[in-house]
Amino acid sequence: MSETLVAALVLALLVVVVLLKSAVIVPQKSEFIIERLGKYSNTLGAGFHLLIPFLDRVAYRFSLKEEVFDIPSQNCITKDNVTVEVDGLIYLQVIDSKLSAYGINDYRMAASQLAQTTLRSCIGRIDLDKTFEERETINGQVVESIDQAAQAWGVKVLRYEVKDILPPESVKKAMEAQMTAEREKRAAIARSEGERQATINRAEGDRQDAILRSEGEKQRRINEAQGEAQEILAIAQATAEGLSTIAKQLQVPGGQEAANLRVAEQYVSEFGQLAKTGNTLVIPGNVADLAAMVTTAMTALKKIE
Repeated sequence: MSETLVAALVLALLVVVVLLKSAVIVPQKSEFIIERLGKYSNTLGAGFHLLIPFLDRVAYRFSLKEEVFDIPSQNCITKDNVTVEVDGLIYLQVIDSKLSAYGINDYRMAASQLAQTTLRSCIGRIDLDKTFEERETINGQVVESIDQAAQAWGVKVLRYEVKDILPPESVKKAMEAQMTAEREKRAAIARSEGERQATINRAEGDRQDAILRSEGEKQRRINEAQGEAQEILAIAQATAEGLSTIAKQLQVPGGQEAANLRVAEQYVSEFGQLAKTGNTLVIPGNVADLAAMVTTAMTALKKIE
C-alpha cells in the first residue's frame, strides 16, 4: 500500500514538473523567444502557451513597451575648442524581438554607446554659443544616426533629448560677464532712448507753446487793429454826421448868426487858453477892443464860407 502511494506521489510530482515546464503565460505587450534544443523555434505573443517539455525553453523575454534610459554624461569638445559636459535621455522600442535576441548582444548598451559617439561628433561641428540654440538639431542627428544602426537590432529609436550642457566654470563666468554687459548695454540704450524721447517731447511742447503764443499775439494785434479801425470809422462817421448837421443848421433862418456867435465865442476862449499855457504870446494889435476881435472872427468865418 505504501509503495503504491509513493508511486502516485512521484507520478503527481512528475506531472506538476511537466506542466511547469510546458505552460507559459506571456504578459500583454511582451514577446518570448522559444528555443528548441538550442535553436530558435518560435516567438510567443501575449497569452497562454504550451511548450514541449525538456525540449523547448524560453530563451529571451522582451517588452514591446517604449523604454527610456539615461545616457551617461561625457565630455565633448566644441568647434571652438571648449570642453562641455553633456548628458541625455534616449527612448527606444523593440519592434522585432527575434532580431533583438540574435542581432546584438545588448541593444541598450549599444544604443547608449552609439548615442555618445554621435553626440561627440555633433558637438564638435558647432560653436559653444550655438550648442544651447541648436538642441533640436543635435537631437535629430543623434536619432537619425542610431536609428539607422538599430534597424538590424529590431529596435526603433523614437527620440533623443539632451538633458544638460555644462561648460567649464571659467566659461560660465565669462558668459555671465557677457550677459551682464549685454543687460547693461540694453539698459543704457533704454535710458538714452527715454532721454531722447523726453527731449523730443519737451522740444515739441516748446514748439507748440511758441506757436500758440504767436497765434495769440497775432489775434490780439488783429483785434486791436480792428478795434482801432472801427474807432476811426466811428469817429469819422460821427464827424461827418456832425458836419452834415452843422451844414443843415446853417441853412435854417438865424443859423448863420448863431454860427458867427459860436465862432466868436470859441475864438475868444481859445485865445484866453493860449495866454494861460504859453510863455510867449503873439497877440493882435487891437486886443483891447473885444468887439473888433469878434468882428474879425466873423469876417474870417464869412470868408471861409
